[in-house]
Amino acid sequence: MGRDNGVISRQSWGSVSFASSFALALALFLPGCAAQRNASGLQSPADIVGSANEPAPVTPADVPDLIASTPHDRGEKLDGTRFDVYPADGGALEYTEGQTAEFPDAVDDPTVLVTDALEACEFARMFWERGDIDEALDSLDHAYSLLLDIPDDDPELDQGKQDLRHLISRQVVEIYRSRLTSAVDLGSSIPVELNTHVEREIRSFQRGERSFFMESYRRSGLYRPMIVRMMRDAGLPEELSWLPLVESGFKTRALSRARALGMWQFISSTGYRYGLSRSHWIDERMDPEKSTQGAIGYLTELHRMFGDWMLALAGYNCGENRVMSVIRRQQEDYLDHFWDVFEQLPRETARYVPRFLATLLIVRDPEKYGFDLPQPLPPANHETVSADRYVRLDDLDRALGLDRGTLARLNPELRRGVTPDKTYELNVPAGSAPTFQAKLAELPAYVPPKDSFVVHRVRRGETLSSIARRNRTSVNAIMSANNLRSRNRIYVGQRLKIPSRGGVVRAPTSIVTGGQAAAFTHRVRRGDSLWKLASRYGTTVDRIKRDNGLRGDQLSIGQKLLVNTGIPAGSQTYAVRRGDTVSKIARAHRISINRVLRANGLSSSSKIYPGQVLVIPN
Repeated sequence: MGRDNGVISRQSWGSVSFASSFALALALFLPGCAAQRNASGLQSPADIVGSANEPAPVTPADVPDLIASTPHDRGEKLDGTRFDVYPADGGALEYTEGQTAEFPDAVDDPTVLVTDALEACEFARMFWERGDIDEALDSLDHAYSLLLDIPDDDPELDQGKQDLRHLISRQVVEIYRSRLTSAVDLGSSIPVELNTHVEREIRSFQRGERSFFMESYRRSGLYRPMIVRMMRDAGLPEELSWLPLVESGFKTRALSRARALGMWQFISSTGYRYGLSRSHWIDERMDPEKSTQGAIGYLTELHRMFGDWMLALAGYNCGENRVMSVIRRQQEDYLDHFWDVFEQLPRETARYVPRFLATLLIVRDPEKYGFDLPQPLPPANHETVSADRYVRLDDLDRALGLDRGTLARLNPELRRGVTPDKTYELNVPAGSAPTFQAKLAELPAYVPPKDSFVVHRVRRGETLSSIARRNRTSVNAIMSANNLRSRNRIYVGQRLKIPSRGGVVRAPTSIVTGGQAAAFTHRVRRGDSLWKLASRYGTTVDRIKRDNGLRGDQLSIGQKLLVNTGIPAGSQTYAVRRGDTVSKIARAHRISINRVLRANGLSSSSKIYPGQVLVIPN
């Protein structure tokens, strides 16, 4: 199946040997494989599998030993800083029956190459699951060609390249139904050594990080029983259940500066390696059970590689390639113990393992180290129900009589606080299942906001790739928005809709108060829609249409609409401006901060944004 984008066509798969597919996986796994491919004339997985010249024979029996001796990088966090936020980035990867996967041209930005290669791998998995082997391998060809375009001289990209190499290789092996297993003693204990480095971390927990340690220990009760059970089932030491305290403080939404997310701090490419999917609505790195399963898989592979838990933990933090390269630089081959290479590891890793050992010592004997540890929080007792449409978790909280944020805490993998429009297993508090479906049926239909667009006129010399980079979107998103079938067929003067992250709904032009609710006149501006207005002002699309005698959903710029809201009588609204704070707004209106917070359902830690409309109580 030939392609116009430079990926070499595959020959008939009927003549492909089983050994050739293993050669592909090994060529991707092994370090320096680019040089080996160039020397042999191979340019892509298609060449390796479809070439008439058979590569050197590799038997399936050779694969476990070769892979076990090959490092796969995980990446290095820049510092230990973590945040309880999640960026609203990323988009859903959609596929329509009969669609052929389209991928963007190679671009200069290496991070775009990594992102596009991951997307190609995801397309490959979708094709494989529906039985389209040719398209799946074609997608992997494209991912592989993007991998070759990523520069070798950028150390910050080593992580993504190694993860991509591993991911492509694993998918090829899975497609040919190969299984790679080896027996190791995963249950070997973790040696806890008390030395000056560990003592330094104990003192850090005793002093400046004492509150962090106490809160993390208290929070551990929510998830650690589940982690211990899964560790036991996998045959791993139970001590590893304390690793999330060092990684994230047992916070499911912890985000590091290296973009590692969740309790186990997976970056996106490593998450893909271990089965953690990510879409517009869901990121499984934030799911406690799924991410724990992924961490077990990664730790198991690291232990198989190093045969030592201390080195495995170092590899978990800074990447297995980094640890392997330090070991290889040792003049004596037998100096491969963690403390032998300790001083040559990155500073964060040199602290990471001692911090973990310090944690074990403290939780084993807290009194010895001056700690009166709090009672851990009990695990959330929940059950599972099925939701099959978009529904906001806040709306469900109210319908089920739960405290606000209850369902968000039970379902942290839902990125936007909304269930997807397909069958989704939702965690609810125990005892809520019998009334769930009835309460769900009572809720009005929720329609997510549609993507907003800007119009771009194509200029001479532009490509979809350059337009996508300039507008911080993807080629596939532009193609989907404009129903384009080829990424190469645009012409000068063509108008393209460019997806954006949406505009800000401006404040109403005038306010009228009285009766049971506030009413005002809104002048329609560019980008407004009935859904946006209803969502912003706490009303419904049907009510706006009814109050204004509208039969359809079309609005025109400058049109005046009467909007009735649930705002208490006598209140007014205020559109947040750049530089505003709740305190500043409260002072300007001569009311207390708490009144503003209560009127808008905000807490002292809530953020406000330019364009946001706040209710100002009378």
